Amino acid sequence: MKKSKFKIHKMDCPSEEQIIRMKLQNFTSIEALDFDIPNRELLVFHHENEEEIFKQLETLNFDTQHISTEFTQEKLQEHKNQTQLLWSVLGINFFFFLLEIFYGFWSNSMGLVADSLDMLADSFVYLLALFAVGKAIERKKNVAKISGYFQLILAILGLTEVLRRFFVKTEVPEFQMMMLISFFALLGNAACLYLLQKSKSKEAHIQASVIFTNNDVMINLGVIIAGILVYFTHSKMPDLAIGTLIFILVTRGAFSILKLSK
Repeated sequence: MKKSKFKIHKMDCPSEEQIIRMKLQNFTSIEALDFDIPNRELLVFHHENEEEIFKQLETLNFDTQHISTEFTQEKLQEHKNQTQLLWSVLGINFFFFLLEIFYGFWSNSMGLVADSLDMLADSFVYLLALFAVGKAIERKKNVAKISGYFQLILAILGLTEVLRRFFVKTEVPEFQMMMLISFFALLGNAACLYLLQKSKSKEAHIQASVIFTNNDVMINLGVIIAGILVYFTHSKMPDLAIGTLIFILVTRGAFSILKLSK
């Protein structure tokens, strides 16, 4: 892999960065772009001829200068680290999907069922992200886009089930099970969030995973609070309310990811 450094003298704010990203987004040979706006420098990690990249940058009239090109193993090690990270969080999320879906139906808790489906969506996201590691920028954005649409579909299906339970008579959920399982899921999501943020990657497929996991932490806290309200009210309404809130958060996360993939 090659690492090319460019000095872009008129790149002094994020708007120029976005223009450059859009200009280079169709280069399938580019794996990553690292911007240093204060020093007006751009590092491009790529496989093909750097001259074609330079020609495209020149058309922007940002006073671009090609500084150097060298072979590097830097991104190969990063790809290995990303793969290990994604397999770890995939395993954690799929385990808690199985745990929550089982106890969600067993305890008649829509909150746990909703959280379990969210965990399934996360597992799907991490699996897709594994296919994006080491691929071109456009492939990574496509992975983020697929993840966003999948989460949006899941949210619509979940809200439909919440409405069904609202109008059909069902038993009051077992609040003890809601709170216990959600607490363990909270620990699992906190571990995932720590691992993802520790990577400090700004690539679209990793950032999509961070968005999902941030939502999960809030969701777990919400299910625990709903369990407390079920105990005091002896009603299924707090559980249905948190189920609705979960799928609204899932929808918001989906739109955030779709925006990230542009």
